[in-house]
Parts: sequence; C-alpha cells; structure tokens
Amino acid sequence: MVEPGHGADVRQRLAQASSRAREAGLDALLITPGPDLRYLAGYEAVPLERLTCLVVPGEGEPVLVAPLLERAAAAATPLAAAGVDIITWDETDDPYRVVADLVPRARRIGLDDHMWAAKVLRLRSAMPDAEQHPAGPVLSALRMRKSDEEVQALARAGAAIDAVHAQVPDLLRVGRTEREVGRDIAALILEAGHVSVDFVIVASGPHGASPHHEVSDRVLAPGDAIVVDIGGTMPDGYCSDETRTYALGDPGRDYLDAYAALQRAQSEAVAAVRPGITCADVDAVARQLLEDAGLGHYFIHRTGHGIGLETHEEPYIVSGNGLRLEAGMAFSIEPGFYIDGRWGARIEDIVVCGDEGAVLMNHRPRELMVIDEV
Repeated sequence: MVEPGHGADVRQRLAQASSRAREAGLDALLITPGPDLRYLAGYEAVPLERLTCLVVPGEGEPVLVAPLLERAAAAATPLAAAGVDIITWDETDDPYRVVADLVPRARRIGLDDHMWAAKVLRLRSAMPDAEQHPAGPVLSALRMRKSDEEVQALARAGAAIDAVHAQVPDLLRVGRTEREVGRDIAALILEAGHVSVDFVIVASGPHGASPHHEVSDRVLAPGDAIVVDIGGTMPDGYCSDETRTYALGDPGRDYLDAYAALQRAQSEAVAAVRPGITCADVDAVARQLLEDAGLGHYFIHRTGHGIGLETHEEPYIVSGNGLRLEAGMAFSIEPGFYIDGRWGARIEDIVVCGDEGAVLMNHRPRELMVIDEV
C-alpha cells in the first residue's frame, strides 16, 4: 500500500506524529480505525464496537491496543515490522482501561476526528483527568503534504477515473434514466481498477442545480445539460474524483455562454496554484471570474477540497482559509454554477501543488461535450 508499506515508513510517520503532538501540547494521540490509522500504520482495521486504538504518546513508544481476535490481522501490518508492541484484550477485559494505563499521566489527549462518539465517551470515563482535543489539526498537517509515492498514487487514481469519463458519452442517451446511467458508471469505475465506488452523481436538466444530487428516475431529455461527478478508491487506498458536464444536443445560448465563463474560471484557478498562494486567494480567482460573468450568486460552494486517503480532507480551497499552499498538497479545483429549476454545471480536476505550479491528475477535455440526441 502507498500508506506506509514498510516498517521504516511507519516508524517515520509515528515519530512525526509524536513530535507534532508535543508541539501542540498533547500528551498522546489516540487513533481508532479510519484514514488516520491507515496513514500512520498501514492498518485498514475494521471499525467494530470492540476497541482498536493506536496510542501515540508525545514521549515514549507507540502501542497498538487490539481485540485478541484481531491480533493476527494487526500483526500482518507494517506495525509489526516497525517493532510496535501489540497489546491484546479479551472479551471480558476493559480495553479503555488498558489505553488509560498506557498514558497514566496524560492531561491533554488528541482523539482522531473519526472516532465514534461511544468510544470518545468511554475514554472520557476511563481518563477523567484528561482533556480531550481533536487530533485532526496535528495529523492533517502531515497528511495534506503528499510524498512522491502518494502523488503517483493520485495520478493512477486520476487516470482510472479519466478512463471512466471517456466512456460516459456512450451511456448518455435520450430516454435513459439517471439511475440506469449511474448503474453503468458504477460498473465502469470498478472495471477501471477501483476497489470501491464512492459516489456517482448523474444530475440532468434541473437536477444539475443540486451539487450533490446523485441519481433519480428522471428520464434524459433533448437539450439536457448533465453534470457527472464520480469517484472511487483504488487498491492502495487513494481516491479519485472528477466532474465533467455533458449536453444532449444544444442546451441553448444562455447555457453555452455561462459554461464558457465557468471554463475560464476553472482554468484560471488551476493556473493560480503555486507554493505560497493562500487557499482563499485561489478560491477568489474562480469566484471573481464568475462574479464578472454575472454567475457569482450561483457559485454556492468552495472551489476545492483536499484529497488522498479520503475524498474530502485538508486543505480546503475556500474563502477565509489563509493556509499557504506547499509543494505536495493535493486538492480539487471545481467551480460551478447552479440555477434552481433550470440547470447547473461543474468542472473538477484534482491537482497537486508542484514547485512551479499545478500538476494535473486529470486530463479529460474540459469543454462542454455535446452529444448527438440519439
């Protein structure tokens, strides 16, 4: 896996997490199954009611606490090669007490952002003197700066979803329903090498005005503009996400003019990406161009989101975010416009901030693809 595949990778990431925890004034990080555990340990643990928890102290050695019946699975991960101790608990044991006893003097602990509320509350009971804080600010600082291997993984994901979009025009026909098209796209996502289908949006006609519409039984009609936003997860755990907009025949001059403005806004926002620029300033490039075209009121979401082991993660390309981009940060650039009762459009590429500008992970044409009404 591109998440740490070797003991040395795990040791490095755990050391970085421990160091950043200390800098943040946290005595320990407690990480349960989810993307943070995958990132730090290469362990895709199954989320269960039974507690699995990676304990990363600010001072001292990390330890994995896991159910006895999960020991073999845990031992098969890079954690074992990294020399991380695995402490198991039996059905009648209290695993929360086991975790508390590993960091008995902890007064400020960071909990991973995906931890179930039930586990948060039980840890609070087991560690009543410890303040609980989100670990996200600590771990996102690591996860949003992609290594060369991670960038290669995102490029593979981008190529796979490009291959799906290349086949979408063959699926869009007058008389088919969004649901039928979505079903076929989902099959193509798996055929392209993904191990899971994370989402399929086929938003035709007025449904295009809802950014997260997904699919319905609406029948595609002549002149429809159709927003197709799709993504999945690859075998190495990294995600794809790409939006293109299609039209069944002529959607009309008003739509074509609006789409041309959107294409300029997306292109200029991509061109603005470089180390040192803020996320807010990239957002502003796309937003101002749509404002100038009279479409600013209809651009109702941020310009982009980070991507990696999750489809949505840091950094977020949005007004007010003063974070400065650095080489290795990966995120979408996806302005759109959405007019209730009429139509919508969105163009989305995944980009990585390189030393000299944006490196595109998606390479499908961005022009509106007009399909003959067949």
